[in-house]
Amino acid sequence: MDDSQAVLLKRDGFVATVTLNRPDKLNALTMEMLDTLSAMASELDADREVRCVILTGAGDRAFCVGADINAFMALEPLDMWRSWIRRGHQVFDQWARLRQPVIAAIEGLALGGGLELAATADIRIARPAAQFGLPEVSIAAIPGWSGTQRLAGLIGASRVKYLALTAKRLTAEQAVQIGLVHELAIEGALAWSVGLAHQICKLAPISVQLAKQLVDAGGGAGLAAALEGMAGAIAASTQDAREGLASFREKRPADYLGK
Repeated sequence: MDDSQAVLLKRDGFVATVTLNRPDKLNALTMEMLDTLSAMASELDADREVRCVILTGAGDRAFCVGADINAFMALEPLDMWRSWIRRGHQVFDQWARLRQPVIAAIEGLALGGGLELAATADIRIARPAAQFGLPEVSIAAIPGWSGTQRLAGLIGASRVKYLALTAKRLTAEQAVQIGLVHELAIEGALAWSVGLAHQICKLAPISVQLAKQLVDAGGGAGLAAALEGMAGAIAASTQDAREGLASFREKRPADYLGK
């Protein structure tokens, strides 16, 4: 398959769907796919028409099974750090901080980096057949794309240790019980996620996005940007802001009223 088709972006009104499109490889991630995900995150964040984003994997076997083993096992240790681990963190952080709410539609396996990617979403919907795990220790590796950090914030350090130290898998029902998955979709995670996304899009989009930022900031993610962004918006809406701009253009002292 052409690398340009390994990640697809589709828009449907206010909803954008990003699909990992390597079903024959269980949607394993390559460096090229990470670069595409990064570019798409930047594009979507800047798109004023998009109100909700769905992240999914092609086929019903896997959402994503993480990094393409052939790609990362061929790297030298320092290159693993320089290009693979750091790049994955950069891209996943982009997705976690996306302005719009993100729904992960999980039809099958979400393992390793695939589970770490799902953790960047705000809402996770799964089919009952889906499975979740951190199998890295079974191949003498460790979770490298925030599995020990962001995932711990979602389900707690103790549960992450259980997954990371045993390489065991959770069923979809178990994932719901620990709060990793929000809803099970018997008829398909993607279809359910599309319906939920359109429901979200009917709500006040700015309020939805601000609510997401506030929750993230409360957990320590993007706190400075959230505070400065909201404070800046309040300041820009005042009469004093209009007076300040007018005085600058007219080259005269400003007459501020505190309003």
